[in-house]
Amino acid sequence: MTDPAHAASHKPLAGKAALISGGARRLGAVIACALHEAGANVVLHYRSSAEAATTLAGELNGIRRGSAMLAQCDLLDTASLERLAGSATAAFGRLDILVNNASTFYPTPMGEIGERAWNDLIGTNLKAPLFLAQAAAPALHENGGLILNLVDIHGMRPLRRHPVYSVAKAGLIMLTKSLARELGPQVRVNAIAPGPVMWPETGVDEVLRRRIIERTALKRGGSPEDVARAALYFACDAPFVTGQVLAVDGGRSVGW
Repeated sequence: MTDPAHAASHKPLAGKAALISGGARRLGAVIACALHEAGANVVLHYRSSAEAATTLAGELNGIRRGSAMLAQCDLLDTASLERLAGSATAAFGRLDILVNNASTFYPTPMGEIGERAWNDLIGTNLKAPLFLAQAAAPALHENGGLILNLVDIHGMRPLRRHPVYSVAKAGLIMLTKSLARELGPQVRVNAIAPGPVMWPETGVDEVLRRRIIERTALKRGGSPEDVARAALYFACDAPFVTGQVLAVDGGRSVGW
């Protein structure tokens, strides 16, 4: 019979290590905290959010000493992604989970699309996840690991005035499925497509928020914790699931 005290203290990700791109703030930070709570050691990648990254790492290390490390990197610098994967693996001597969370998001209306915006949006949302996954694949292969991509419902249904972003996320959905075939059976690759769980910091006024919620089947917004729970499902409870996209959107994708 299982000891209740032992069951309560069990951490399903104990001894494992995760790299979360964009892990210092917003959704990435919530996912990092959830993985950490489940026992994982975490490497928090950041580009310019050094203060937020340092604060979060301090909080996590206060909970469990030596369990959080920092890794600074510009994901648009493709040559540095192999170094990022290597330093993340070296931080805890292994790598079990890669969360491709970092993203840029802003409108690119037709007639105003420039190459700089194309390179930025495609670079952060599609190119970087591909090359970071490629760099991390050997370590993940060794440990039967997981790649988890944060996509978007707008990778399946385009968002008006955001064609480049929508194309990038659509590409990331196909990348998820392609990598599941390329890296199986040792590495699982899945994706989460959040809906209205955390509003962008700019560009979404109250009227638009109400309109989006009204088109959501559950008629309410979600929370970053909803996405984090989905991440934990893939990391802890889905050993026979790969190549899948889970919409955590309150039915937004069916309530269009």
